[in-house]
Amino acid sequence: MEERVQKILSQWGIASRRQAEEMIKLGRVRCNGAVVELGQKANPIQDTIEVDGQLLRSPHRPQPTYLLLNKPTGVVTTCDDPQGRPTVMQLLPTNLRQGQGIHPVGRLDAESTGALLLTNDGSLTFALTHPRHDISKTYQVVVAGHPPESVLKQWRQGVVLEGRKTRSAQVRVLSRDANRTWLEFILWEGRNRQIRHMTEKLGYPTLQLHRTAISSIQLEPTVGAALPPGRYRPLEEREIHYLQNQLQNQLKSTTRVQV
Repeated sequence: MEERVQKILSQWGIASRRQAEEMIKLGRVRCNGAVVELGQKANPIQDTIEVDGQLLRSPHRPQPTYLLLNKPTGVVTTCDDPQGRPTVMQLLPTNLRQGQGIHPVGRLDAESTGALLLTNDGSLTFALTHPRHDISKTYQVVVAGHPPESVLKQWRQGVVLEGRKTRSAQVRVLSRDANRTWLEFILWEGRNRQIRHMTEKLGYPTLQLHRTAISSIQLEPTVGAALPPGRYRPLEEREIHYLQNQLQNQLKSTTRVQV
């Protein structure tokens, strides 16, 4: 069965869908000896597909892997970094870091910490990072000063960033001290540095940001020890099933829109 080449690469764990598209644009992918064009289709059973000169074979397709990492501060959420900064991939052992197609799902900026999914399931990555997904993400945020209820209400209702209003969010105060306020934010979208831009725009810049959960997948489970910074764990079966259900829901939603 023919599929778009970028989808084949994501399904085989070579890269996320967006990363695969960039690889194709750079001419790094060949099908039957010819450079692949974006949108081109192929049959992975019949056609010969190469990435950077390396032949892809179905028996070598890695096993699907799903990990939860507690990202520490100062680490960038990329597979490699031209500036030489430490990456989240370097927190994994060599057997997971090389040849498995594992990559981070979405981003946390370098100074932010907390829950980050990593997988070699490209279709899942595409679904979870699609702008229309409805998976919640929970953050503990420390801001400067003491935002009043009127400011909290604006954050909940949405703030205009770069000409577009953010989606509704849940925001509540956890605690305060003389100069800072601890907040919980729950978002259903993931724009670049969104919380930092939202808080700074209303005059209460973010001092610390820590993601505690991706939907029901939590760093601190109700049973068992919390995941220390820099450490990872495989997802439990129930967590994998939850994410796969989200993927199916995303596919159904996309199909309805196309129809």
